Amino acid sequence: MSPRFDFFSDNTAGAAPEAMASLIEANSGFASGYGTDTITQQAADLVRGLLDADAEVRFVASGTAANAISLAALAQPFEAVLAHGHAHILKDETGAPVHLGHGLGLIGLEGASGKIDTTALAQALTAPDSAHRQSPAALSITNTTEYGTLYTEAEIAALTDQARAKGLGVHLDGARLANAAASGLDLKAIKHLNIDLLVFGGTKAGMPPTEALVVFNPKLAHRLDARLKQAGQLPSKGRFYAAPWIGMIETGALITHAAHANAMARRLADLMPFELAHKVDANAVFANLPEQALAALLAKGIMVHRVEDGSVRFMCSWATESETVDALGAVLKSLG
Repeated sequence: MSPRFDFFSDNTAGAAPEAMASLIEANSGFASGYGTDTITQQAADLVRGLLDADAEVRFVASGTAANAISLAALAQPFEAVLAHGHAHILKDETGAPVHLGHGLGLIGLEGASGKIDTTALAQALTAPDSAHRQSPAALSITNTTEYGTLYTEAEIAALTDQARAKGLGVHLDGARLANAAASGLDLKAIKHLNIDLLVFGGTKAGMPPTEALVVFNPKLAHRLDARLKQAGQLPSKGRFYAAPWIGMIETGALITHAAHANAMARRLADLMPFELAHKVDANAVFANLPEQALAALLAKGIMVHRVEDGSVRFMCSWATESETVDALGAVLKSLG
């Protein structure tokens, strides 16, 4: 039986036709390299327009690289970054932020369903500086969270205001920012939320590998390309990282596909016979499956996995079909 990865991750889906059409169109003629071409400039302008922000925009190969580069820009090696204890930068990036940050620290904070608790943040910010530990210099927030929940603008502001009051920089990991937008987050409000650096996810949104690194703080744009080059994230044929954004933004597919993925998750949640572990705000469903039920799914070739909090994650993508969701629902019902 061939394994099926439909619900394993939104990374397992192919690229959306709107992204591929722009990629093919970009594959014509000659263009200057390293992000100096007109295609890259057009894509950057479209991202700026989507955010209604005068920001520097670069396109890189992976969210891990973008996150690590961002955090290295915000914290010195003897300093630390605060994030939720289950955040991707702590649990799934093999120490990349520490590596590119030449030893910067990562400090995990508590909070339900992937959201940082404001009290936990306040406690971390009131700890006195010490020569014997890495004091926080930056805050990292993930939206949507690792458990598919949505931070509202007010919830983000409650955290970033605390961080700013203590002089910290702020990074937003938006690997699934399109899903957050489709769930109600106002993208144009981000520029007002005290965020220095945004990683706007393209890959999980239905593009070939590409992420947009958005620099709101002009001070951090100084020698940005040199920083990217040193990290191996200034590709010579940069137009191919930028082009998919043109098709996805110009056609509106970036948000409509995300809305579809979110709708498929809600459909699956309605069919789920097991207890939901977290609120379904976007394109992920987390359920409390017993080990026997998980083993049965895997035996049927349905690839899902148990995550950090013990629940099982089912991820929907732009390409998830309602018939596939219904078929999975029937299988789950037989196990529940």
